[in-house]
Amino acid sequence: MAEDLNSHPFKKGAEVEVSSNDNGFRGAWYSGTVIKSKNKSNNNHSILVEYKTLMADESGTKPLRETLDVVQLRPLPPREKRDRNYKFSDEVDAYYNDGWWEGVITAVLPGNRYSVFFRATREQLEFNRSELRLHREWVDGKWVPPVEEQVQEVSLSIELKINNKDRFKKGALVEVCSDEDGFQGAWFAATVIEQVSSGNLLIQYNSLRNDEDTEFLTEVVDSNHVRPHPGQETVDHFRVLEEVDALYNDGWWVGVISKVVGKQKYEVFFRGTNEEMVFKQSDLRRHKEWISGKWVASNLVGIYKK
Repeated sequence: MAEDLNSHPFKKGAEVEVSSNDNGFRGAWYSGTVIKSKNKSNNNHSILVEYKTLMADESGTKPLRETLDVVQLRPLPPREKRDRNYKFSDEVDAYYNDGWWEGVITAVLPGNRYSVFFRATREQLEFNRSELRLHREWVDGKWVPPVEEQVQEVSLSIELKINNKDRFKKGALVEVCSDEDGFQGAWFAATVIEQVSSGNLLIQYNSLRNDEDTEFLTEVVDSNHVRPHPGQETVDHFRVLEEVDALYNDGWWVGVISKVVGKQKYEVFFRGTNEEMVFKQSDLRRHKEWISGKWVASNLVGIYKK
């Protein structure tokens, strides 16, 4: 593991993007430059970063510097073509309040403008094309979807919509994300009862119960908050710095393996709350993202390999 950490790509002077753990900023990415990197004990690797858009003083003359864990960094995403046209349901990053925020295109407007819905805050805002980029994940040292992947065929867009409609039909097993305070970022298993309107689903949670504890909770949710159930996958073991989902309080929470504490037991660090907890392997699963109609497994260890 020490060799992988020493060979990480974030050397002095490297341009990077940084994820934020602060409340209200989870999921946002900010550009910066690596000033210094050093190894710490317990396989930790800290990096001093200077932000390009965040300032440390009220006058806005001194860039903010912050020492961060390497798991909060990624290379700069590729630049988008200036004439790129986005479509309804495209997953994008929107430049807002000095950072890039993940959202979904909900409407194509005149004048190269788009309406974007943000799952984390349930806000819907309008952006110029120049303020958007295709949402990509940094997985195993590669961007997903890759830069070369350009969905241009209208038939493919129609096919994806049809597949999504079938995927969320009555009886489908799904996962639903929560935006409530204290539950942001968690995914809960549920079953689709019916499609009540365009873009809305009536679902019944598989583990959450109503206030009277008499039956499982039902709720009408926006389909933008729903994804297919990832299914079960057998994993022999997890590695330090690997991204996982941990089952806690009836939901799945994304975290990072920070330590192997015993046989099939792991310490998991949660960026959103800066907490560390110990989990059995049976309560963990490999973290995946639902991107462009496909499950993409995340494995942070891979980005440190030569």
